[in-house]
Amino acid sequence: MSWQADEETSILIRAYCLANAMEYEGAGKAGSVIGRLMAERADLRQFGKEVSPMVARLVADANSLFENKGSDFIRSELESIAPHLLEKKVKERRVGLPELPDVEEGSVVLRFAPNPNGLLSFGHSRGIIINSEYAKTHNGTLILRFDDTDTVQKAPLLSAYEKIEEEVEWLTGLKPKIIIASERMEYYHEHAVQLLEMAGAYICLCSGEQFKEIRQNKQECSHRHQDVEENLDLWMQMKDGRLNPGDAVMRVKTDMTLPNPALRDWPAFRIQDTKTNPHPRPNIGSRWRVWPLLDFQSAVEDHLQNVTHIIRGKDLMDSTRKQILLYEKFGWQYPTTIYWGRVKIHEYGGFSTSQIRKDIESGKYSDWDDIRLPTIAAMRRKGMNSEALRAFWIELGLTQKDISVPLSSLFSLDTKIIDIKTPRISFVREPKSLELVGDELPTSITVPSHPEHSNFEPRQIDLSAKIVMVEKADIDEALSKSEKIRLKDLADIEITEEKAIITSIDSTGGLRIVHWVANGKETNMYYNEDNEIVCQKGVLESHSHPIGTQVQLERIGYAIIEETGLILSHN
Repeated sequence: MSWQADEETSILIRAYCLANAMEYEGAGKAGSVIGRLMAERADLRQFGKEVSPMVARLVADANSLFENKGSDFIRSELESIAPHLLEKKVKERRVGLPELPDVEEGSVVLRFAPNPNGLLSFGHSRGIIINSEYAKTHNGTLILRFDDTDTVQKAPLLSAYEKIEEEVEWLTGLKPKIIIASERMEYYHEHAVQLLEMAGAYICLCSGEQFKEIRQNKQECSHRHQDVEENLDLWMQMKDGRLNPGDAVMRVKTDMTLPNPALRDWPAFRIQDTKTNPHPRPNIGSRWRVWPLLDFQSAVEDHLQNVTHIIRGKDLMDSTRKQILLYEKFGWQYPTTIYWGRVKIHEYGGFSTSQIRKDIESGKYSDWDDIRLPTIAAMRRKGMNSEALRAFWIELGLTQKDISVPLSSLFSLDTKIIDIKTPRISFVREPKSLELVGDELPTSITVPSHPEHSNFEPRQIDLSAKIVMVEKADIDEALSKSEKIRLKDLADIEITEEKAIITSIDSTGGLRIVHWVANGKETNMYYNEDNEIVCQKGVLESHSHPIGTQVQLERIGYAIIEETGLILSHN
């Protein structure tokens, strides 16, 4: 059975696609449109094979319209063909973070707790920004806590402590309270002894495999019934070296019939070989043999610091459940806990701090600011603005739904912020020289460094040599089409071989505008493409901008000036 949309249906489908593109800021998805369409128009379900490609085409068109003409254009289109969709979107749209529950103004304490086994990634910025925004809103405290009690699997990187602190300040504009877990081991040991004395924990001598079977069978380990004195003696053996790594762990007593196996007598302390793997902090080194696991250390520290709210990924719900069981034993009140779902950035794929560190140490990447990496250091090197990162995460808000967004959403926010602050400059790729011919040619010109304000010194361009460099692609296109072109801010020209005949100094309008360089300097531009650093050779306009200046390269994109050349951020 063949099908062809009538005019009314065609308008309806296009309206849904436009609304979807506006809702997801140019990243509309055909699947969500089809789902909504089929839910509201049951008569179309039998024609799914015909409807789907039509929706895919119209969604692509709508996304392109959003990118090229913006949300105001989409809105005007919807106002004329389906205003009810626009009204619904306005009602559903929520701006900013939701209200924080259980707030006592001025007493809110939140924490961000990275493992300093490497520098911060883009994903870390979510926790930093959301926690800090709530701290600002409620005149509260933001704690930066370094969870550095694993010297074996996630060995801390000594240089990371200071750098992470600086990155957090850059992201938030706050100076957080600093807690370093490895320097507070006495507190964790004190609470371990208290728990043993309360008979709320025991020292387990089972192997990992043995206890796994016991846990799966919902049985009780024989060591669970040791008296307090025996447990305290075994605790001392763990500390003084009579027991070795793997020989014993301290377990929190729970109900071995709990439905969730992860909660059954979960481990709180283990022995680490700090002779072979000493802690990198010089005041710690090999001082301690018995170290808390993260769920115990984090729970105790949250209590000691009077943390009121924990905001974490929904993948850590088991950690919450374990810690609540521990809090109940001590008679403490557990903080209000809020969860978020996973956010996947299309261009970044999967990564981990541990793997990035290994790749840096193996030479695959130059350092934490290698422009191919999804790290805060790399993003800062490429000129990303902290205000854009804050806006990005605040707009996404807090939802347990897993979502996927393109990196262009972040770049769009960043562009709005940096555009007004970046001077313009020309960089010509694959340059070809053209001799300017014409009596009207001035010996020099003055060009604004920014089209909208005069905060920057104007660009003084010497034309006495009567030679300009133009991109080969622009010249080839002009020759193939036998067209005149406009050298931006200079003249209309007609290209013949290696000469540019000036036809008018004043713009006659309607010509393709190309950028150019006179008396430039050979420069390399570097950018990431498919996880490879591409080096684009070219000629950069003469300038006096210092190293580290962010500029907008005419017709190319934003870049940072470095000693070795240009680092392209986004276009």
